[in-house]
Amino acid sequence: MEWTAAFFINSVLLGVGLAMDAFSVSLANGLNEPRMGRGRMALIAGCFAFFQFLMPMIGWTCVRAVEQAFASFRRAIPWIALVLLGGIGAKMLLEGVRGGGGEEGSTALGLGALLLQGVATSIDALSVGFTIAEYGPLMALTAALIIAAVTYAICRVGLVLGKRFGTRLAGKASILGGLILIAIGIEIFLKNI
Repeated sequence: MEWTAAFFINSVLLGVGLAMDAFSVSLANGLNEPRMGRGRMALIAGCFAFFQFLMPMIGWTCVRAVEQAFASFRRAIPWIALVLLGGIGAKMLLEGVRGGGGEEGSTALGLGALLLQGVATSIDALSVGFTIAEYGPLMALTAALIIAAVTYAICRVGLVLGKRFGTRLAGKASILGGLILIAIGIEIFLKNI
């Protein structure tokens, strides 16, 4: 593989495609926490970007090292995403129903939940390791960094939009955010089974 414009364009397009689930979850997070500060937004977007970087590199390494073992794990990816996002979404939904889901009742996303969201939205990026398997280490690293940068930018947009609509939807933000996460989990599951 050579360093061409097509390589960079393909990496950006991979980043956009992979970031869509993280964008939707960012939107839900912004809905749930409409008073979120810039530093927190950077942390959330950075977490999604980190996992979108990490997963293709793990996939690339697995393809290079243990191709058969990874193929059997691939069948579990939709189930893992469904369980993780469904659980987090159900928790948000229940909190919204119990607490009214108002602005003052919305709670900040905990680190554990954020990490689970990062894994759940990026686990399908493991399969990108198959598409970049012919890349050398530097090209694979570059592609993963481009994917991470695109994910970061897209997630920041999702968080801003979520915050804006979260303020307007005050009483329903947590409920809507939970429903979005559950829907994303189901969509990932159905898309990959």
